[in-house]
Amino acid sequence: MHSTTVKTKLDSKIIDTIIGYNENKNNECKQKHSQRVLEARRAIEKHHEKKLLCESTEDYWLLE
Repeated sequence: MHSTTVKTKLDSKIIDTIIGYNENKNNECKQKHSQRVLEARRAIEKHHEKKLLCESTEDYWLLE
């Protein structure tokens, strides 16, 4: 093999490694963002349910 062939193969492996690393990093960021959005949505739903429960129990005590 010529040194240019070896160098080209090495360069492509390095580039593939860098690209793979960047893709993995981007995927991790997207997953973390999705997880935070889902947690926020759950917190909002939980707060809304708690609020509705409090309102309905207040109404219940007024009826008695």
